Amino acid sequence: MRKIRIIFAFIFSLISFGAYARGTLKAGKPIYLWKNIPGMKKNYSVMYVHPAPVEKNTGAAVIICPGGSYHHLGLYNEGYRTAKWFSEKGVTAFTLRYRTAGNGFHYPAMLQDVQRAIQLVRENCDEYGIDSNKVGVIGYSAGGHLVTMAGAMWKSHDELENLGIAHEVSLRPDFVIPVYPVVSMHEELAHRWSRKSLLGRNQTEARWNEFSMEKNVTADMPKSYIVVCKDDPVVDCRNSFALYDAMKDSGADCSIAVYEWGGHGFGMLNNAFMKEFHWNERMWQEFLEPILK
Repeated sequence: MRKIRIIFAFIFSLISFGAYARGTLKAGKPIYLWKNIPGMKKNYSVMYVHPAPVEKNTGAAVIICPGGSYHHLGLYNEGYRTAKWFSEKGVTAFTLRYRTAGNGFHYPAMLQDVQRAIQLVRENCDEYGIDSNKVGVIGYSAGGHLVTMAGAMWKSHDELENLGIAHEVSLRPDFVIPVYPVVSMHEELAHRWSRKSLLGRNQTEARWNEFSMEKNVTADMPKSYIVVCKDDPVVDCRNSFALYDAMKDSGADCSIAVYEWGGHGFGMLNNAFMKEFHWNERMWQEFLEPILK
């Protein structure tokens, strides 16, 4: 199984590199998250900026966390294509290439990266034409788990403070969009590859509880919108339902879009699912447009 996963990740990387080489991917201007931070490697954690056109600029920003089982990243479909769509809507998009197990990283590297991204976007909001109160996150699959962590753990797990990095801006996203997310670390629901990539060998029940998002959401969780398909063959759709139920029980503001079919990994590809349901346009109309006015 491990060999199959490695082969899959390698093939995925080749496909993404080939698309980039043909000029079909536009990463945007890179921002190195840990540049000039002692003890942190510069090259692994990068945020690519996709500015909103001036004439359409809503003042909002979104940080995009692609999926990939916390092992690799689907930067094309779930990253750059998503960023292009958001920027065309007037939302400045930042595709986050966060650290993963494929490069030898486990928790807290991923949460450090997304929290640092939120910090840098807010601290430089004037440069990007952004309202610091309209900075949200969207994540797919394992990236959906990551953005949910960002929304749930901004106080309890301040990884920047743990690194000795002072910040005056809030690390709390203003909105959270988990798409076919990994949620639970517990055996009956867990996506095991994501769990192993996130937690490494430290696989205690206490750790499962700490990083099972259905057990950690609170009433002050940002306004959230979950997207899931019932026929998801990769991440059990019950992950999304568990997260939604937990958020409603906690008093958090959450909605969920459930589709009968569509599977996993559709991102913003122009595929049959997109043509049938236009999930992103529905998300925009039902969720984002009202809160960005």
